[in-house]
Amino acid sequence: MAQTPSRTLTRECIAAAALRVLEREGLAGLSMRKVAAEVGAQAASLYWHVRNKEEILDLLGDAIIADAEIPPRTGDWREQYLEYGRRYRALLLAKRDAAKVVAGRLSTGPRVLAVLEDQLDRLRGAGFTDADAAMASYLLSAYVQGFVLQEQSPLSAAEAAGAGRGQAARAAGDVFRALPAEDYPNLVALADDLTDPDMDTRFEFGLQRIADGLAALL
Repeated sequence: MAQTPSRTLTRECIAAAALRVLEREGLAGLSMRKVAAEVGAQAASLYWHVRNKEEILDLLGDAIIADAEIPPRTGDWREQYLEYGRRYRALLLAKRDAAKVVAGRLSTGPRVLAVLEDQLDRLRGAGFTDADAAMASYLLSAYVQGFVLQEQSPLSAAEAAGAGRGQAARAAGDVFRALPAEDYPNLVALADDLTDPDMDTRFEFGLQRIADGLAALL
């Protein structure tokens, strides 16, 4: 007898289960079989709702954004734009492998659409052309996703093996400082600045420079 779709299994239920698996096992451990087990169903039952793992990732991308906090419409466009970036970074850092899920993926789920609509409305209202508003929204997502991917990746084999990020950064700084100054004068002079593990400062610097560039368009 042919299987029929479960009356209780929905795409929302699958997305919630996938989030739990993601948090527990990371993106590498996410599979159709494990998501099915999480909802107490056979893997075949999922195929009535999602065709493959890639569609689960689409659902995950939208589910991750469900916890996004929309910035208040206070201050000028720049402050709202900056706050969008800060909150998006905090959101991705709060969920295991969230940046890996959303990076490069354009979900068309309702939660993502609501955030995009709000962003574009603010940017167009600030006076950006339609094309520039679209690019500014894309640029913010690309910067935040890329930054989080980097800050969650090991600095070196030492960090991957269990050393703290600060310890790995200091080790790299020691290497720079020990270089012959006649051959690497800039690396030696900037060793501390290059290996400062304060990611908040690094993120803010890049975010502010993006806003500077956008301000020039106005």
